This record gives sequence, structure tokens and C-alpha cells, in this order.
Amino acid sequence: MGKSWKNPIKAENAAKKGAVFTKLAREIQVAVKFGGIDPEYNARLRMALDAAKKQSVPNDTIDRAIKKGSGQLDGHIIEEITYEGYGPHGVGVLVETQTDNKTRTVAEIRNLFKKNGGNMGESGSVAWMFERVGIIHSTHSGSFDPEEEAIEAGANEVYPHDTHFEFFTEIHHLDEIRKALVQRGWHITQSEPGYKPKNKTDLNADQLKEVVEFLNHLDDHDDTHRVYATLVIE
Repeated sequence: MGKSWKNPIKAENAAKKGAVFTKLAREIQVAVKFGGIDPEYNARLRMALDAAKKQSVPNDTIDRAIKKGSGQLDGHIIEEITYEGYGPHGVGVLVETQTDNKTRTVAEIRNLFKKNGGNMGESGSVAWMFERVGIIHSTHSGSFDPEEEAIEAGANEVYPHDTHFEFFTEIHHLDEIRKALVQRGWHITQSEPGYKPKNKTDLNADQLKEVVEFLNHLDDHDDTHRVYATLVIE
């Protein structure tokens, strides 16, 4: 009888896809928990469902997440916890997590800071370096003036990236500005509360590479939802 063999590349890709599915399902569960099951009145859920469908998350996985979030199905309680600290070269970092075991998560996030030349701090130690805002990532296929679009939609600022534009809004105006951008022909790829650094940490090319590697390690952690740093990376 021949021995069984698993393609390591396919196995790694499957594991990565499973991790993505888990994160998207957690976001759906949390969105339902705090905003209800109707995406018409729950903007966070609407965006979470859109993201899940774009990643081809199975419908039964989505349905289970909705039922868990609404209490119709037993499951681990997902908590949202934000950790903060300093990464390499004094970069301020906020890590938003969604976890069913905060004891495990805090230990693992702290270890990632430590292993990469950083230090996880107490609550408030880094948060003052950021502003709480609404963040909208979007694309547009027509001709337009991004600054004018931001003004017309009511956004505070807009920044170009290689593949999209990033609008910053007052957090309580997030959904109405998202709707205004849609009406103006924008395709929204992400819309959610987030953090914007008040100041950028100046780094040279080698330091920036080191910090980005650290941020990627944080982002790859199973319980990480979003990572913010005092950097502006195009």
C-alpha cells in the first residue's frame, strides 16, 4: 500500500483560507451581537457579510456566525479587546482582537511584541497617539477629483493608495458618508470605525522594513482583527 502524502503548498493555502474564514465569521458574530441581525440597520454586519461573500465563505458558516451572535446557537463568547504598545524603533501600535480566550490572546500578543523588539504597554499608553475615526476604503472607475469628492460626501480627508482611496470621517457620520459615496459612483470595499495616527514615526528604509514585518506578524495572528501603527504606508 502506498503511503499517504499531502501537498505542503496546498495544505498551507488551505490553512490560510481557514484562518481567513474564522476571522470573517468572528466579525459577523460580533457585528450581530452589537447591532442585530438585520444588515439594513446594521452597517457593520452589512460590510462583514460583503467581505465574507467576496472571500467565498460558505453560507452555512455565515449562518452559524449569525446564530451565535444573536444567541440562537450556543458557542464561545467572542470578546473585542484592544492591546497597545510600542513596536521596534518606538512605533506606536494598536492591535484590535476578537477572541474567545483573552488569557491566551494577551500572552501571545505580548510575546510577539517582545520577540520583535517591542513592548506591550498598559491601556492608554499608546492610544493618545491615535484619533478615533471612520475609515472608508473605496474605488472609482470614472474621472473625478478626490478632494472634491470628499468635500461633497462630507468626509474630512482622502488619501490615495495604489489600488484605492481611503476616506476619513467623523465616526458618527461614517454610514451616511458611505451612502453618499455610493450615490456618487464609488465602490466601497471596507467601511468601519478605526484609528488614524496623529503623527508619523520617521524611519529609514531598513527600520521601516523591520516594523512592517512585525506588523505583519501581528496581523497574521489568529485573533487579530485590525492593526494600526504610527506609520503612513502607501
